[in-house]
Amino acid sequence: MTVGLPFNPSIQARPNADDHFAITFAPLSLETVYQLADDAANGAVVVMSGMVRNQTDGLPVVALEYQAYEPMAMQVFRQIAAEIRDRWPVTHVVIHHRIGKLTVGEISVLVAVGCPHRTEAFAACQYAIDTLKHNAPIWKKEHWQDGSSSWVNIGACEQADE
Repeated sequence: MTVGLPFNPSIQARPNADDHFAITFAPLSLETVYQLADDAANGAVVVMSGMVRNQTDGLPVVALEYQAYEPMAMQVFRQIAAEIRDRWPVTHVVIHHRIGKLTVGEISVLVAVGCPHRTEAFAACQYAIDTLKHNAPIWKKEHWQDGSSSWVNIGACEQADE
């Protein structure tokens, strides 16, 4: 479920020094993302952590492999932050996504939003992850226990996650 208005690519994605975006092969850090979103003006920091689960639609999963078209994905991350800043009084927007092969339990995506109030922080964080899943050019390959696998756009997985 997308919170707020639909994704609006007409809002100009101006860089903001208080935001941070990354696409990396390295493991993601909850502590680092929280610190990047923290600010004395915050009344709340909401962090969403997406991780590799052990099944999809009842089929046992052993790993996920992520790929991204990084230049476009980073632009989508900046666009999401610009839209969030247009709707909510956020102090920081942080979006980090892993690529490469991840095993069950590993963190694949972290989104953190700092705001003066918790209601706005929750809404902005949910908007960020929902919009990322719809618009970022990121794909995952599900590796099942039986040795088979298939690629899907992460946006195609949204219905299963709701």
